[in-house]
Order: sequence, then C-alpha cells, then structure tokens
Amino acid sequence: MNPIDSDSTIRCTNNANGEPHSVVLGLPLAMIVLALTFGCRRPDEQARNSLVPDNDAQTQRVVFAEIASESGIDFIYRNGQEARALSIVESLGGGVGIADIDRDGWNDVFFPGGGELKLNEALPGLPHRLFRQVARLQFEEVSRQARVHESYRYSHGCSISDFDNDGFPDVLVTGYGGLEFFQNQGDGTFREMHEAANLSDSQWSSSAAWGDFNSDGNLDLYVAHYVNWSWEFNPECFAGVQQRDICPPRTFRGLDDTLYLSRGDGTFDDATQDSGLRPEGKGLGVLAADIDSDGDVDIYVANDTVDNFCYLNDGSGHFEEQGTITGLATDDRGAPNGSMGIAILDYDANQLPDLWVANYENESFALYRNEGNTSFTHVSQSTGIFSMGPNYVGFGTAACDLDKDGDEDLMIANGHVVAHPRSGEVKQRPLILLNEAGSFRVADFDADQYFGQTHHGRGLAVADLDNDGDLEMVVSHNNEPAAVLTNETITSNQWLGLRLIGRRSNRDAIGTRATLHTTASIQLRISYGGGSYLSQSDNRLFWGVPTGARATHLQITWPNGVLQTVEIDECDRYLSVVEP
Repeated sequence: MNPIDSDSTIRCTNNANGEPHSVVLGLPLAMIVLALTFGCRRPDEQARNSLVPDNDAQTQRVVFAEIASESGIDFIYRNGQEARALSIVESLGGGVGIADIDRDGWNDVFFPGGGELKLNEALPGLPHRLFRQVARLQFEEVSRQARVHESYRYSHGCSISDFDNDGFPDVLVTGYGGLEFFQNQGDGTFREMHEAANLSDSQWSSSAAWGDFNSDGNLDLYVAHYVNWSWEFNPECFAGVQQRDICPPRTFRGLDDTLYLSRGDGTFDDATQDSGLRPEGKGLGVLAADIDSDGDVDIYVANDTVDNFCYLNDGSGHFEEQGTITGLATDDRGAPNGSMGIAILDYDANQLPDLWVANYENESFALYRNEGNTSFTHVSQSTGIFSMGPNYVGFGTAACDLDKDGDEDLMIANGHVVAHPRSGEVKQRPLILLNEAGSFRVADFDADQYFGQTHHGRGLAVADLDNDGDLEMVVSHNNEPAAVLTNETITSNQWLGLRLIGRRSNRDAIGTRATLHTTASIQLRISYGGGSYLSQSDNRLFWGVPTGARATHLQITWPNGVLQTVEIDECDRYLSVVEP
C-alpha cells in the first residue's frame, strides 16, 4: 500500500528565514507536479560575509562552522573503551541518521547510542538519542518522548526509510546481537517492532540499506554483518612486543549477510537462501541503487579485507554477484581492501553512476569510473585521489555539490581502528575533496577549523539542515562529541533541490534516476538506500547550478520505468514531485 491523500499538503521553504510554508493542493494526483516556489528567494549573503576567511579562492572554496554546542546537539558515541578490553567490537563506532521524522519541514537527527563492555557478559546498549529541530538549526532532545531511547543491544548504525509507505520515516538500528526497528506512529512517537516485523536477525550487524529489490512497490532490507567475534573467541593480539591491541579482521571469520523481502503488511520474509547472496563477507558498508542502469535496484557491499560484493538484480529480487567481472571487487592491483564507507555519484558528468569507497590506510581510497556495459575502472591515481596521502582510515563518506559549481565533491570522516597504529594517528583529519572538472583536490583549512583538526571519525550524514540551499554535515566520533557543520560558503552559484514522492513505486522513490538539464551540463543524481558508513543522509536530491548557467528542466525516471519531465522556471528552491 502506498497512500497519498488527494488533498496533499506540501511544504516549501522561504530561504530568507527558513520558515516552512504549506500549500494544500486538491488536484487529481495524476495531474500533480509540485514545483513549489512560494516565498522562495536567495539567502541573505550579507549576514554571512563575516564568516568567510580571507583566503584565496583557489586554496579554500568551502567554509564550514562547527555549531554542535549552539545547536543543542550534545551527543557522544561511547564504544566501551574504558573497560580496556581491546575487543574488535570497539573499532566500528557509531553512525548518524538525518530525516524529517515528524514531517514538519525540518530535518531531525538520530544517533545510535553505542554500548558498554563487561568481560564475559552480554553487551548492554546505551540510550539512542533523537534531536528534533524546533527552529532553524536549534534542536531539542525528544528521545524519551518519542520512545526510541531504550536500547537493549550494543548499537552501531541506523538506516531510515518509510518502509510502510505511510509518509513517516521509520528507523532501523544495527548492532551486536541483532536489530532494533522503530516504526514511526505519525504522532511523534515510535513503536519498537523488530519481532513483530519478523526481523529476527541475531548476528553482529553493521550497515543496512532499504530498497525495493523485487519491484513490488514495498521496501525490502539488506543487512550487512561483520565477523564472528564473541567473548568466547576474543584472542589477544599485539601491535608490538608488549603492546596489546585490537585484533585485525583477518583473525575472524566473516558472517553471512541477510536479505529481507517485504510482505507488504509490515512484516518480512528472510529470502537470503534464494536470493543469490554469497557467504562470509565481513560487511561494513552497503548501498542499494541502480548501479547498472537497467531499471532495478542493485546492491554494493563494502567488505573488510575480502572482496567487495556487487550484486546485480535480475528485476525479481534474485541477484548475481559480479564484483570481479565489473571491476568493483578489488583495487587497481587486484587486491581486496579494508573497505568501509560508500557513495554513488557521477563525478565525470557522463550520466553513468560511479562508485566511491573509503578504505584502510596504505590502500588507495577507491574511485570506480563507470565505463558503461556494467564495467568499472579504478581511477584514483588519474583523478588526484592519491594526493590525500596513504595514512588515512576512512569511514563515513558522501558525495554532493558543496560549492554548488555543478559537480559532486567528496567528504570523508577518518580515524584509526587500533590503539597503537604503525603509521598515522588514532585521530585523523576529516577530508573534503573538491571536484574540479573530474579531478579532485584536497581542500585546505586553518588549524582552528573542524576540518583542520584531528578527530576519531566514524559516521557521516549530509543534509540541508536549515533549508537555505547549501549542504550541512553531521559527524559521529568515537568517544568525543558529535560535530554539526553548517555550510557557510559564499557563492553566486544557484541550486535546486528535489523531494521525490512515489505512488506506485516505494514512497521514498529509492531507485529513481533524475537528471538536471542546464545550459552548461547535464547532471545525474541517484536516489539510493544506505550509503556512507552506519549512517543515513537526507534523501532529497540536490544540484548546484554555476553562475552563467540556466536550468531548463528535470528528467525523472521512476523505479517503474515511467519518464517524467519537469520544466524549471527558477532555481534556488526545493521542488516536490509526485510520481504520475
């Protein structure tokens, strides 16, 4: 079921003050294409000029301000390191999810709580935290009122989607010992229902991704699992002669991932055995998107020290693992990497989706160029990715147009997994890689700025938190406060945002392709499930339109194959488009 009332209330943002406006439209749904322009105008740039450092544009084009304490978000992910157990479970860290939980027009922020380590005992969970945005960039914790605070498991990640197509995002939490699943009741509260939904997963889960894998209009679920660690199998490992440290993943056997297919009634069937999945993956990141552009949702899994998986969908929910054949399983030398975070993008503007993977130190972070015909080439060396150096351990990551110049940039949260690294540091600088005509350059930042400092980075999510037309980030760290980073970049470039609302397709429209046609270029965006690492970004699509270019129209290919064209009269606004 996928209900949308015939009187649909849709919000548009007034960019001058960030207040949402509502307009009620009573047209038949088949006639509705909602291009909401009421009260929209360019943000007041005068108010932000004081935040721009006196740097040359070639050395710093993007500016971020860290505002967690001012915003009211005061979260620290605790991994239990105080127990000094040096167990591999401590290394994963936690993610962050961003979504408009109450559908009031403002994005809210969710954090899995982490947990404690008690030798030879069950791993107790720490409370999850939900922060509701009550005014522009002002948040209030509502975890207890929303009934998401209690956690009985050591938690890591979250994946947020409207699984029941009722218009309200639901929250899945991964972790050691199983899943937690919070169904949004539409009144500001949630109901925990992993047992009622038949999500009986009891393994150590890391990331998860929603997608309609059998094309029935209902969201299905892929859950990545890590390794077979337990207190019973907790060997001692050493970084040096006398330095005990966290054991590497090669010490353990990988666990099988799980695929759940929706029955359409709020419950799921475990379809793993019949779906074509490979065993023992050591999964850390997962992304669900139409990778081969054939109209169905595929799955890409970032595995730790073994080949990454690329599952190509035959349209019915049965997959064939094609990582080696496509070129997406290993690096440019044919070696598997320690892979964590994933992003999908079109970095070279050829209207084919490329893949980006954040890896372990001394392994190149991987940019895979889509050559067409389901073939990818590892192009990190030729695109400048190598310039970032070898000593980073990358986790949360995203691809988006931070400077609104018409191409997608990359950002990565970094931090080591061991206590005594042989090279590099435990805390590491996060990175922004600016896309310059298909090549990437590491953005420079002053030492007193967030991106000029070192952190123990893990989860990362991206969203336009204040609805002003540029993209913010929220980053989760191990045992230090989460960061809320507002985009203060001043530019004359314009932008366009898009919220997709599925009817016959899943309401979140995962699997949709949308291209913005301008007088300068054609820009592809993909609606996907999962991505990053343990985290969930805002599911609205976003384009930058460089100065001098004019946006003419959007072409949207919905998951059911319907092609829709939306004419663009003006930029600097969000559009909401309902599937015809």
